[in-house]
Amino acid sequence: MAGSLKELIERVAQPGNVAWIGLRPARREAVQRVETALVSEAGLEGDRAGAGKRAVTLFQMEHLAAIASYLGQSAPVDPVLLRRNIGVAGINLISLRGRAVTIGPEVVLRITGPCAPCSRMEEAFGHGGYAAVRGHGGMTAEVLRPGQIRIGAPVTVFEG
Repeated sequence: MAGSLKELIERVAQPGNVAWIGLRPARREAVQRVETALVSEAGLEGDRAGAGKRAVTLFQMEHLAAIASYLGQSAPVDPVLLRRNIGVAGINLISLRGRAVTIGPEVVLRITGPCAPCSRMEEAFGHGGYAAVRGHGGMTAEVLRPGQIRIGAPVTVFEG
């Protein structure tokens, strides 16, 4: 039995994991890949990002191949070019909008909404870059509980 629509919407197939972490130290500066990061209420330490509902930006690692395909490339695009904070694999971030997720043993984020591409995507990917990222730019999140994250940390629906 499949369950009610509400049950189906709340169900996830499996936990995900953190596959990539990036910090943007200042506007228009290169994104720095890191293995670990501290997350405060304002976002990732060392990142210039905002606060509140857009404190952290996340994207699906699986979408890197889709973006590349829309650009006519065979290899997935480099996540640095998206200028997001956390690349997640194995769990559908879009399905988690409005819900909280736990990253590792400490951090809890609420997925607040889509992270739309900006005009910089044309600079990063060339002609058609903005269109290629539409629908694949990731999600924004607010920090509910700070802590440390690392590459490989599990990403699960918050159950607390």
